[in-house]
Amino acid sequence: MKLRSKRLNLFSSAVFYELSSLTEKRRQAGLPVFPLGIGSPDLPPPLHSIEVLRQALLEPSSFSYQRTEGLADFRASISRFMAENYSVQVDPDEEVLPLIGAQDGLSHIMLALVDPGDIVLIPDPGYPIYEVAVHLAGATPYFYPLQGEHDFLPDWTKIPQTIAERAKLMVLNFPGNPTAVVGSKRVFEEAIYFARQNEIAILHDAAYIEMQFDGHQTPSFLSIPGAKEIAIELHSLSKTYNFAGARVAFAVGQKEMLEALRIVKSQVDYGIFRPVQKAATALLTEDYGHRQTLRLMYQERRDHFLAPLHAAGWDIRKPEGTMFVFAHTFGQDSRAFARRLLEETGVVCVPGIGFGPSGEGYVRFALVTSKEALREVAEEIVKRLDRLR
Repeated sequence: MKLRSKRLNLFSSAVFYELSSLTEKRRQAGLPVFPLGIGSPDLPPPLHSIEVLRQALLEPSSFSYQRTEGLADFRASISRFMAENYSVQVDPDEEVLPLIGAQDGLSHIMLALVDPGDIVLIPDPGYPIYEVAVHLAGATPYFYPLQGEHDFLPDWTKIPQTIAERAKLMVLNFPGNPTAVVGSKRVFEEAIYFARQNEIAILHDAAYIEMQFDGHQTPSFLSIPGAKEIAIELHSLSKTYNFAGARVAFAVGQKEMLEALRIVKSQVDYGIFRPVQKAATALLTEDYGHRQTLRLMYQERRDHFLAPLHAAGWDIRKPEGTMFVFAHTFGQDSRAFARRLLEETGVVCVPGIGFGPSGEGYVRFALVTSKEALREVAEEIVKRLDRLR
């Protein structure tokens, strides 16, 4: 009796499973492991949000089912956050939708907007859920390449017109995971022009928009003229506020797209746990300088990690944002390089091929430990760099 659906064969988890298995074997052998693979924040959320969460847990109404639309106060705080920080005006009742984490929105939006036979343009390399969600909806992914020689930015002229005409939705992600490129207003304007020419809707994944360095600040995609008519944007509290395990995010923008997403979500889940919504409202309303502190912290982590590697001759592109470093593998197969790096140094990273065909030749490091520890890790890599080249 076959109990697995055929669609599971479309999911490529082998890269991540192999790395996880090797890491666990190393731990069991008592060897050191430096986990820089998964982008999971290593610090707690701001204390005032924890207190709000604690107080909300004492309220009997907190344990009832919540509406998909979320609390009115939470939606209002999202609307204010977008206006105050990105000069984007969104109606809290029609142009805001809370999500149970950004991955929730990324996976369900495909079910809401595309049908079998439709084409969805997704970045390559890109976050794996993009491709997975397209397959779950029965649609067809088309990888548009983000290549180092083009600064990991899309070149819409490379997409065949026959593909563009059939595409229904396009996914953008700036700052990008895994490329760590922040994009720009011009990049967004070019995407809008291409989408309008071909009648394509846009989903912009802005999970890392608050994590930009050296004075970089990519605007909200929705701040670009014409964007809100054809696009929605996803924001996450997971990385910005170290709130990953609480699973809370939000989508803003084109109201018909959001209504379609709301309908799907109303069938597959209920709303976000009420205390989590209360805490999220507090985070968006009272920042207390947290986001600026977060940016400086990750900028310092980046610099401490890269300094020894650059000095040793590994010419890694300096990330402009996110919590990631995307490093070339000296022309080697990314899976083999990641495996050798783990065996030689105990450092865990993710092979670039796990993010799509154009990720081959790269590995991704997540800056999820202190700057001092990251420098020590980098120095360990440098000791064996000649063997790794």
